[in-house]
Amino acid sequence: MVVNVWKDLKNKKLKPVYLLLGKESYLLQETLQLIIDAALDPSEMDFNLAQYDLSETLLEAAIEDAETLPFLGERRVVILKNPAFLTSEKKKEKLEHRIEKLEEYVNSPAPYTILVIAAPYEKLDERKKITKALKKTAETVEMNGFSEGDTKKWMNELAETHGITLQNEARDMLYMLTAGNLMAISQELSKLSTYTGEGGTITADTVSSLVARTLEQNIFELIEKVVRKDRAKAMQIFYDLLKANEEPIKILSLLINQFRLLLQAKELAALGYGQQQIAGNLKVHPFRVKLALGQAQLFQSSELTAIMNELAEADYVMKTGKMDKKLTIELFLLKLFNRKNA
Repeated sequence: MVVNVWKDLKNKKLKPVYLLLGKESYLLQETLQLIIDAALDPSEMDFNLAQYDLSETLLEAAIEDAETLPFLGERRVVILKNPAFLTSEKKKEKLEHRIEKLEEYVNSPAPYTILVIAAPYEKLDERKKITKALKKTAETVEMNGFSEGDTKKWMNELAETHGITLQNEARDMLYMLTAGNLMAISQELSKLSTYTGEGGTITADTVSSLVARTLEQNIFELIEKVVRKDRAKAMQIFYDLLKANEEPIKILSLLINQFRLLLQAKELAALGYGQQQIAGNLKVHPFRVKLALGQAQLFQSSELTAIMNELAEADYVMKTGKMDKKLTIELFLLKLFNRKNA
């Protein structure tokens, strides 16, 4: 698991070859930086750190660099980016790489070089000889998102590195507002720690005041207020969005997307699909599915189908100019309240 590799790197325990596989860009960048920091002093980076984009540079040139002795230091770090030849993609390569050079290297890596292969792909072509060689000899680190539990544990650890205390309620709220996005969490915690200062405590009120909500999150909260029959707060959210110059047509589009997600998640759950399976089928973040399933429990499937029909009608009315756009959404929300009250 990536967090275990991070612990090794922080203790300067290095492997000669790393394969960083996956599409979570934050984890990829963090792991790359930890490898560089563990292997090289800041003064050595100009001479002993090299990065190659294999869509632009021949592989053999990078391997030759990896075999070169370090200059004024003990190690070199050579990073290979975009190794598309490891995948089964059929697009034509601009360069013809001598892949056997990489095979030879990973079977007998230079003792003074840390070679890092950054592969931002969901999977590699397991049939290829080079893939088998890498899986056998390299330290393979999966760059996939954390589970909710692992993310919250990591948030606590990150808060500690900033010298602040993150209350559980504040952590849960921050997780919700960022939808579990690791990059967003890191940026927000950095901002919150600057606000509170070292030794400070981040509370739920701090998060609520300082962490901006996206339009999607406001739509989710609007629906949440509707299903909880809090008409005043739901309408206030809608009017606040209008004051913030959000277009009614965009608000309606997001309402359609959210209710579609509720209906699809509910139907898949009824078929026995778990949260992760639903997320994979619908291609949305698992945390969004978790929230959607919570809201979907408050609706019957027939109710959600009827709401989707009403939204389709509102979309038609709005786009054909048959009614004022703001009024169209107001009427839809009022129907929604009447439905929940009934």
